Amino acid sequence: MGLNLNDKKAVVAEVSAKVATAQTIVVAEYRGIQVAHLTQLRAKARAQGVYLRVLKNTLARRSVEGTQFAALADSMTGPLIYSISDDAVAAAKVINDFAKTNDKLVITAGNYAGKQLDKAAVTALASIPSREVLISQLLGVMLAPVSGFARGLAALAAKKSEGAPAAEVAAEEAPAA
Repeated sequence: MGLNLNDKKAVVAEVSAKVATAQTIVVAEYRGIQVAHLTQLRAKARAQGVYLRVLKNTLARRSVEGTQFAALADSMTGPLIYSISDDAVAAAKVINDFAKTNDKLVITAGNYAGKQLDKAAVTALASIPSREVLISQLLGVMLAPVSGFARGLAALAAKKSEGAPAAEVAAEEAPAA
């Protein structure tokens, strides 16, 4: 059963709101995928904070009209699933990871910050570590000199404390003699 005009307007408004805050949109063809597999994909997307939706292409084109993702409208043909995320990497990662395990999901295009992406570019974007991982790596690099200095001081203190009891014992024996 088709959507009436009010329902279509509501869908366009909802998707437009997501697109307005998005950094990345990835489009993939889902022809031949079983419903159970699509349900798994939706669950993974939800867990990663990715908006995942099967849309009519005309409604999707209207949603991206006048945004930085307008160039993506040329790629909107066929049965497509749209992955939209505020995180630059999450949408590409969810679709790419699922496409690795299910060959019927074919990445057709993407758009990151207004730049058109092909399948190879979407795969490259998906290989970038997440924001949390990058922040933890940066903190590890920043803390390395401090922790190295602290370990050096601890080793020096341990070395001196090993040598101190022997010197004290020698000093105590010397006056007694």
